[in-house]
Amino acid sequence: MSTHGHEVRHLAEVDRRKFLQVAGLSTGLALFGELLVNGSASAATTSLAGFAKFADSVKVTKNSKYYLVESSGLPAHSMMVGIKSWQQQIPTPQPYTGANAWPIPIKPVISKSPISAKNHFLRGAIAIAVNGVPIFNALNNRGDDAYLVGELDDWGGHCGRADDYHYHIAPLHLKSIVGRKVPIAYALDGFPIYGDTEIDGKAIKGLDEFNGHFDANKKYHYHGTKSYPYINGGFKGEVIEREGQVDPQASTRPFRPPGEPLRGASITGFERTGANSFDLTYQLSGENYHVKYSASLSEVQLEFIDSAGASRSEIYRR
Repeated sequence: MSTHGHEVRHLAEVDRRKFLQVAGLSTGLALFGELLVNGSASAATTSLAGFAKFADSVKVTKNSKYYLVESSGLPAHSMMVGIKSWQQQIPTPQPYTGANAWPIPIKPVISKSPISAKNHFLRGAIAIAVNGVPIFNALNNRGDDAYLVGELDDWGGHCGRADDYHYHIAPLHLKSIVGRKVPIAYALDGFPIYGDTEIDGKAIKGLDEFNGHFDANKKYHYHGTKSYPYINGGFKGEVIEREGQVDPQASTRPFRPPGEPLRGASITGFERTGANSFDLTYQLSGENYHVKYSASLSEVQLEFIDSAGASRSEIYRR
């Protein structure tokens, strides 16, 4: 499969415009989003319900218009295990900081024309979890239910074409950390997303097509559920859709062209071997293979090890 000791070095600067387009994020859109986010006063550190449990890895600030969520996009829990439809992408940290933080409107507004996610927002995120991980539409960019087609791991996530980790269903596992009385995520229209019960522990009743409803105080919120749409099924609140995604939102930083589907492969293991290093194990035709790598915002080093132990290395600089 590979030549032992063969090393490929890719040290040239990445053509950012090309890679952003490949990853489904246009440079122009990202810039427009940054201008909107930064159009108000300077951000100040603040708190927002749910995020406090992840203060070691997630920072929340705000300006006059948005809460701004900063993170690497990588959760504390394991990743990738359980994926049966894999495009050979791996989780790497993303620069969701500063001008590229995730914007959540401080004062969400109910829209006069809510938009369903069934035929919209098939690119980019529609929500941000309280652990700093983006949440995409339950439908992938082909319009298929990502969970039902085996693309997601045991936590409801996988990696996009920019090696960016994100969820496609509600991260209900976070409720065991934050409790039922605070959100597990926020939709990008600003409305909170709670777990699969009401805050008093009772069963959820009367959800609309967006997986949300009004509470006794006439405040709107969404819920995560175990069936489609799993998360907010669109937006009850006002958002701007531009080029198939919510705008503004943070952009990813790819370091290589996107991978191709590896038919028949399933991911069986994912281990953190250091602060910024990982070992992904996948099985193909009954044999085990590894992708061992270290990743920072500036450089990614990969070692691909086949079932016979032969390896090859690649180095990319962002």
